[in-house]
Amino acid sequence: MEKRFISEPITVEFEEPPLLAKKPGCPDRFTWAEQTYEIEEKLAEWHDYRRRGRMTSNMRPSRISRAERTGSWGVGRDFYRVRTADGRIFEIYYDRAPKDADDRHGQWVLYVELV
Repeated sequence: MEKRFISEPITVEFEEPPLLAKKPGCPDRFTWAEQTYEIEEKLAEWHDYRRRGRMTSNMRPSRISRAERTGSWGVGRDFYRVRTADGRIFEIYYDRAPKDADDRHGQWVLYVELV
Protein backbone atom coordinates (compact mmCIF):
# COMPACT_ATOMS: atom_id res chain seq x y z
CA MET A 1 0.00 0.00 0.00
CA GLU A 2 1.34 3.43 -0.94
CA LYS A 3 1.00 6.54 1.20
CA ARG A 4 -0.17 9.88 -0.23
CA PHE A 5 1.17 12.59 2.08
CA ILE A 6 -1.41 15.29 2.93
CA SER A 7 -0.56 16.89 6.32
CA GLU A 8 -3.46 19.37 6.46
CA PRO A 9 -5.62 20.49 9.39
CA ILE A 10 -9.05 18.93 9.76
CA THR A 11 -12.03 19.44 12.02
CA VAL A 12 -13.43 16.43 13.86
CA GLU A 13 -16.69 15.48 15.51
CA PHE A 14 -17.50 13.01 18.27
CA GLU A 15 -20.84 11.33 18.98
CA GLU A 16 -19.98 11.68 22.68
CA PRO A 17 -17.62 14.44 23.85
CA PRO A 18 -14.19 13.16 24.98
CA LEU A 19 -13.63 12.93 28.73
CA LEU A 20 -10.10 14.36 28.45
CA ALA A 21 -9.36 17.23 26.06
CA LYS A 22 -5.72 16.22 25.58
CA LYS A 23 -6.57 12.52 25.03
CA PRO A 24 -9.73 12.69 22.96
CA GLY A 25 -9.59 9.27 21.30
CA CYS A 26 -10.62 8.49 17.75
CA PRO A 27 -13.31 10.81 16.34
CA ASP A 28 -16.49 9.63 14.62
CA ARG A 29 -16.06 11.86 11.57
CA PHE A 30 -13.78 14.52 10.15
CA THR A 31 -14.06 17.30 7.60
CA TRP A 32 -11.31 18.00 5.09
CA ALA A 33 -11.48 20.18 1.96
CA GLU A 34 -15.15 20.90 2.66
CA GLN A 35 -16.07 17.20 2.60
CA THR A 36 -17.14 15.22 5.67
CA TYR A 37 -15.89 11.64 6.09
CA GLU A 38 -17.69 9.21 8.41
CA ILE A 39 -15.25 6.92 10.21
CA GLU A 40 -16.53 3.35 9.96
CA GLU A 41 -13.63 1.60 11.67
CA LYS A 42 -10.50 2.39 13.64
CA LEU A 43 -7.87 0.08 12.16
CA ALA A 44 -4.90 1.04 14.36
CA GLU A 45 -3.88 3.43 17.11
CA TRP A 46 -0.43 4.51 18.30
CA HIS A 47 1.10 7.33 20.28
CA ASP A 48 4.29 9.35 19.89
CA TYR A 49 5.05 11.34 23.03
CA ARG A 50 8.58 12.41 22.10
CA ARG A 51 9.37 16.02 22.87
CA ARG A 52 9.97 18.24 19.83
CA GLY A 53 11.40 21.70 19.24
CA ARG A 54 11.69 23.92 22.30
CA MET A 55 10.10 21.21 24.45
CA THR A 56 13.20 18.96 24.14
CA SER A 57 15.18 20.87 26.76
CA ASN A 58 12.59 21.74 29.40
CA MET A 59 12.53 18.45 31.33
CA ARG A 60 14.99 16.69 33.61
CA PRO A 61 16.60 13.69 31.91
CA SER A 62 15.35 11.41 34.69
CA ARG A 63 11.73 12.18 33.71
CA ILE A 64 12.06 12.02 29.92
CA SER A 65 11.73 8.24 29.48
CA ARG A 66 8.50 8.11 31.53
CA ALA A 67 7.09 11.13 29.66
CA GLU A 68 7.82 9.44 26.31
CA ARG A 69 5.75 6.42 27.41
CA THR A 70 2.80 8.17 29.06
CA GLY A 71 2.92 11.69 27.66
CA SER A 72 2.99 15.01 29.40
CA TRP A 73 0.70 18.00 29.03
CA GLY A 74 0.86 19.59 25.57
CA VAL A 75 3.46 17.18 24.19
CA GLY A 76 3.02 14.39 21.67
CA ARG A 77 0.67 13.05 19.07
CA ASP A 78 -2.07 10.41 19.07
CA PHE A 79 -2.33 8.65 15.69
CA TYR A 80 -5.27 6.72 14.24
CA ARG A 81 -5.54 4.71 11.03
CA VAL A 82 -9.19 4.74 10.01
CA ARG A 83 -11.44 3.41 7.27
CA THR A 84 -14.17 5.80 6.14
CA ALA A 85 -17.69 4.91 4.97
CA ASP A 86 -16.56 5.22 1.34
CA GLY A 87 -13.76 2.68 1.90
CA ARG A 88 -10.82 5.09 1.95
CA ILE A 89 -8.05 4.61 4.52
CA PHE A 90 -6.48 7.61 6.22
CA GLU A 91 -4.03 8.24 9.01
CA ILE A 92 -5.02 11.17 11.20
CA TYR A 93 -3.46 12.49 14.37
CA TYR A 94 -4.15 14.79 17.27
CA ASP A 95 -1.22 17.09 17.99
CA ARG A 96 -1.43 17.80 21.72
CA ALA A 97 0.68 21.00 21.52
CA PRO A 98 -1.37 24.15 22.29
CA LYS A 99 -1.68 26.63 19.41
CA ASP A 100 -0.95 29.61 21.67
CA ALA A 101 -1.61 30.97 25.17
CA ASP A 102 -5.21 31.91 24.29
CA ASP A 103 -6.02 28.61 22.56
CA ARG A 104 -4.68 25.79 24.69
CA HIS A 105 -6.24 23.00 22.62
CA GLY A 106 -4.28 20.92 20.18
CA GLN A 107 -4.99 20.42 16.51
CA TRP A 108 -6.21 17.53 14.37
CA VAL A 109 -4.29 16.76 11.18
CA LEU A 110 -5.00 14.51 8.19
CA TYR A 111 -1.55 12.98 7.80
CA VAL A 112 -1.73 10.52 4.87
CA GLU A 113 -4.12 8.56 2.71
CA LEU A 114 -3.21 4.95 2.01
CA VAL A 115 -3.88 4.15 -1.64
